[in-house]
Amino acid sequence: MDQEKKTQPSPTVSDRLYKGRIIFISGEISSESYNTFAATLFAMDSESNDPITVYINSPGGEVYSGHAFYDAIRFVKSPVTIIGNGLIASAGALIYLSVPKERRLSLPNARYMIHQPLLQMSENSPFRTEIEIEIEAKEIATLRKTLDSIIAESTGKPLEEIEAATERDHWLSAAEALEMGIVGRIITNAKEI
Repeated sequence: MDQEKKTQPSPTVSDRLYKGRIIFISGEISSESYNTFAATLFAMDSESNDPITVYINSPGGEVYSGHAFYDAIRFVKSPVTIIGNGLIASAGALIYLSVPKERRLSLPNARYMIHQPLLQMSENSPFRTEIEIEIEAKEIATLRKTLDSIIAESTGKPLEEIEAATERDHWLSAAEALEMGIVGRIITNAKEI
């Protein structure tokens, strides 16, 4: 029996997190971070419908990847709870809003930031035509309308109030995000999940 224990590999941190149905979103939001996250999320969801807990600490990143995270979290059958800690900004805030308010938790010192979307299109071509700039402006306007609508629906705030808030970078403490309706509940320890 002791020999069997010695030959069995000890579980890694990743194994333990997977078994506990815990996923971290950390750092910049990109297609690469989405692929890693989505593979884990969908694998967990395929095994059971037990709850999944996601911890997010992100300055944001690619707006389209943020929407991919948002849609994936809403797509799975398993109930997902998101816990904000550190910085939850831009595309990170969009991801945070992907779950119902009662499953949006925050640690007390988390900071939140919402703003209108930014695009970095045509980076391979620094010289763009007037038409290309016009097309990009229309895309930004469409993305902003979508994002403002998601924030308004998720917080219960009027769209006009959200449009004003996202005109520039809008920073919030966890308590301010709770008051605005972004955060559902502030927790101080794991027992409160």
